[in-house]
Amino acid sequence: MAENKDMKENINKTDVNAEVIRKKEQSEATGINANAGSSNGPKVITATETVDNKVQNNDPDNTNLKGFDDMNLEELEVEEAFKARDNKWAVSLAPHLRTNNTTQKVMLSVIIALAPQLFYSIYAFGFNAALLIALSIISCVFFEAATQKAFKKPILVGDLSAVVTGMLLAFNIPATAPWWLPIVGGFFAIVIAKEFFGGIGQNFVNPALAGRAALMISWPTIMTNYSNPDGITGPTPLQIMKGSEGVLPSIKDMLIGNIGGVLGETATILLIIGFLYLAIKKIADWKITVIYILSTMCMLFIQGIRGEALLYHLLGGGLILGACFMATDFATAPISNLGRAIFAIGCGVLTALIRVRGGMAEGVSYSILIMNTFVPLIDRLTRPRIFGEAKK
Repeated sequence: MAENKDMKENINKTDVNAEVIRKKEQSEATGINANAGSSNGPKVITATETVDNKVQNNDPDNTNLKGFDDMNLEELEVEEAFKARDNKWAVSLAPHLRTNNTTQKVMLSVIIALAPQLFYSIYAFGFNAALLIALSIISCVFFEAATQKAFKKPILVGDLSAVVTGMLLAFNIPATAPWWLPIVGGFFAIVIAKEFFGGIGQNFVNPALAGRAALMISWPTIMTNYSNPDGITGPTPLQIMKGSEGVLPSIKDMLIGNIGGVLGETATILLIIGFLYLAIKKIADWKITVIYILSTMCMLFIQGIRGEALLYHLLGGGLILGACFMATDFATAPISNLGRAIFAIGCGVLTALIRVRGGMAEGVSYSILIMNTFVPLIDRLTRPRIFGEAKK
């Protein structure tokens, strides 16, 4: 009886081997194999290849093959299911962590975190602030849906990523800006900086910051025409420290937002509360934020900035907004902890250098964008070594 049982198991293994080989040859003949899709994209691992690899591993206990003889191998081709999203799937190194978070849930949490500053901006700056925020969000959602439809891709505006981009873009625009400015910025942020590179997760720079940079280069006068909550235009605290005429506000006014600047950099305390919400939910990486801010303060100190001036650099400008909500972007930040630390230090050093040595009073946006371009190199240099991997 034992011999008959072993013979049956061997026959089952042989049948699986033959069926797997037949399926793989058929897949390769029709072009549906592990290398299908974009030549520049990550390798897609099909279920047939996975089964074939298990067969080749000669599992003595037949553990990995249990149930395969009763399974329809047609159902193992999961590549079509992967195509439900336009992105190609790749398997990273173990360990793999399971999570119930989806892109929509994560983006909804970011929206909730940004909501206090959004409502304060409308309260402080009035109707034009509400109009700019609404137009920025609507234009980003529209351009994303239109571009995806034009490219014959699944329309993914339901993941709310375009809404977050629209909010962050509006937060980088002054309250005095004309109505068309966020529309132009939304086009550049979504179409140029995001969709032209493959959509969500494929962009190599932060879309909102890319949109802001394009607006700043094209219309610098409009983008630096800052208004205080009382409606009087004037320089920001950082511009005053840079040499512009004016009186520095109190630290209290810096915290509660009674200062001039873009819509999202005024009430620092509300940005910190929103970030703490994301950090508690483990959505934002607090290490990037803390290292970014500390490295900025250290580099400012090295350059001779002391005492109360450090507080103005901390609470003024876009340091808190950038460190909390833009440098922590999933798609444009490094993967490893070491890589993220290097990225954050680079952002901090560049921010301090631009503020003190550069011609502009603010350097957060350009610092993050510059470091975004170094992320592929940082990921390559800080890639975790595979256990048992031979040195090249």
